Amino acid sequence: MLGISGKGPVVTDHHTYLNVHSRCAATFDLSVRLPDQVFREIEGESLFGEFDAVLAPDFWPALSAMARWHGDERVELLVLEPDCDTYYLSEYGSYPALSLSVEASEDDYWALIGHEAASDIFGSIAISANVIAVTGPSRRWGCWGERDPEVAVFRGFPTSAVRREWQERFGPMLDAGGALQEYLPLAFRGRTVPDVWAATLATNYGDGVVPARPVDQNQCG
Repeated sequence: MLGISGKGPVVTDHHTYLNVHSRCAATFDLSVRLPDQVFREIEGESLFGEFDAVLAPDFWPALSAMARWHGDERVELLVLEPDCDTYYLSEYGSYPALSLSVEASEDDYWALIGHEAASDIFGSIAISANVIAVTGPSRRWGCWGERDPEVAVFRGFPTSAVRREWQERFGPMLDAGGALQEYLPLAFRGRTVPDVWAATLATNYGDGVVPARPVDQNQCG
């Protein structure tokens, strides 16, 4: 994988990969998937955004801001799916992770996640990643994203005011109820989130109250 001189490299060796993996495993339960609870200890308010937005260069300032709140000097990203051994190492000889300084630029971030290993577009994290975990050395904040439901969930806001400011600056972002209304129906057949799935998400990331279904949400199907 590509490295960025002076900014900190994407992971290029097994030892560093294991360190990133270990810190992410301390922040998240890596075996869990949405709508279940992925955060181990980080509690408080959650926000949801679109999955693809996290893997775009202009989202880097949002991740960097979260890291800075907690004194982290680096942002660490780990790809959980596809699998490291059977996909990235086997096909491209690369490790699907990065550790990047908060001082890095949007171009630096894109150079890493957009890098096409072996000159193959599917060797890039931005295209191939299906499940990602993002945190920092403090493990006090995190972003978990999944391509299948097409959402990412964020936690680790120091205060409600900081959450609102971050939401306004880097949005659109929605709480769990809003995500169930706006984002998630598009990921399910018939544009209807199954009741059990919705209830589980609301319990784990919201106030536990499943919002009423939007009126005529299938009319554009």
